Amino acid sequence: MGELEWVYGRNPVLEAIKAGRELNKILVAKGTKLPPNLMAVLRESRVPFQEVNRERLDSICGTSAHQGVAVQVAAASYVDWEEILAQAEARGEQPLLILLDELEDPHNLGAILRTAEGAGVHGVIIPKRRNVGLTGTVAKAAAGAVEYVPVARVSNLVQIIRELKEKGVWVAGLDGEAEKSLWEQDLTGPLALVVGGEGKGLSRLVKENCDFLIKIPMSGKINSLNASVATAISVYEVLRQRQRKA
Repeated sequence: MGELEWVYGRNPVLEAIKAGRELNKILVAKGTKLPPNLMAVLRESRVPFQEVNRERLDSICGTSAHQGVAVQVAAASYVDWEEILAQAEARGEQPLLILLDELEDPHNLGAILRTAEGAGVHGVIIPKRRNVGLTGTVAKAAAGAVEYVPVARVSNLVQIIRELKEKGVWVAGLDGEAEKSLWEQDLTGPLALVVGGEGKGLSRLVKENCDFLIKIPMSGKINSLNASVATAISVYEVLRQRQRKA
């Protein structure tokens, strides 16, 4: 698949959704009145809508014959988040998941998926809104990892955090203001590591629902790291601790 794949036009969009294609985004030209049957299918997909100027949609589709609607198709299929836990159980391993909170840079997501594949992370969970999906750019940055790392996309990240905790998974949030560092916290149990978006960190509700917060010790004048770098450091600290305990 190319950098991005767009399907446009009312019938092609309708057929793409009916065929079960995974969608990242729905764009509708401002002022467009779509047929009721198409609107119903688009709403049922639960993919966020974005209204754009018709000129913008012309540019994205490379034509004005889009009939006011286009959908961005995912570069890989998403999974149900519970499948990730089932996969860990099938391997006889303690679950290790990465949860991303409003990460918008496709290169960061691609790099995180690449780290996840190399480290044996069981899967990644992303929210549907305000988070980049599995675009072609992500797939390219991941260097093939999208084919091997399960990614689940959920409507409510906080709710999933609560359900993970109910299933016995500890939820750790990466936060620069945390009292404990990675090195001081026991990370050997079933774990979901939550990483915030670029420049924003963890959102308030996500932070409040984590079991504990941890930080990466910083000695320089810059007090934060790129999200993918921070994720890599943290994931490999989890592996180090687990191997020492084994």
